Amino acid sequence: MKLYYHPVSTTSRPIMLLAADEGIELDYRLVDLFTGAHLAPDYACINPCQQVPLLEDGEFRLSESSAILKYLAEKAGSAAYPTDLRQRARVNEMMDWFNTGLLRELGYGSVYPQTLPQHKRGDAAVQAAHLAWSGERARRWLSILDRDLIGTRTFLCGTRLTIADYLGACIVTLGDVTRLDYSPWKNVSRWIATMKARPSWDEVNEGFYTGFVQPCREMAFVGV
Repeated sequence: MKLYYHPVSTTSRPIMLLAADEGIELDYRLVDLFTGAHLAPDYACINPCQQVPLLEDGEFRLSESSAILKYLAEKAGSAAYPTDLRQRARVNEMMDWFNTGLLRELGYGSVYPQTLPQHKRGDAAVQAAHLAWSGERARRWLSILDRDLIGTRTFLCGTRLTIADYLGACIVTLGDVTRLDYSPWKNVSRWIATMKARPSWDEVNEGFYTGFVQPCREMAFVGV
């Protein structure tokens, strides 16, 4: 199986974590987002959306990180995607929650507009208003995650790691780029520490920290 990816990609990293933990062999094909390789016509023939990740399993191609995680976990028989109907529904719910809520406000609303030129608003006043609005909403989502969704649980869906944790942890740690202070959210901080302590975390996320976090180290940010 081939995975078209980039190591900095928020949506590629969860798949890499699952593959590392489950011993899933993937032929990694780098699509360099920083040089615009994803916009090239040859990649558009593979993925018309011109995004990563994209999984190629023989003649079958699958985009979208959440869908790829579910496909690979199912194919590998991973316990990280439970077979019980309600447990699986809870995992699906959490993955949708991150994709439609926190990623929108923390990633596309706060981190990306401050670090990626193509996401920055052209007018300074518009940029400032956008960051303030998104920051307020991101704080609300983080508070809900902390109080209502994680609470005292070890992982998002209970005592066992699921693919929702892989996806969610990579989205929340986007805050590392802008030096987000997680301390107001004690349960989120504890959960992130648990995920970062996993044996696969450092190796999988090395590209993210060297390619995205470190280059932004001297930049000034509007925090969440």
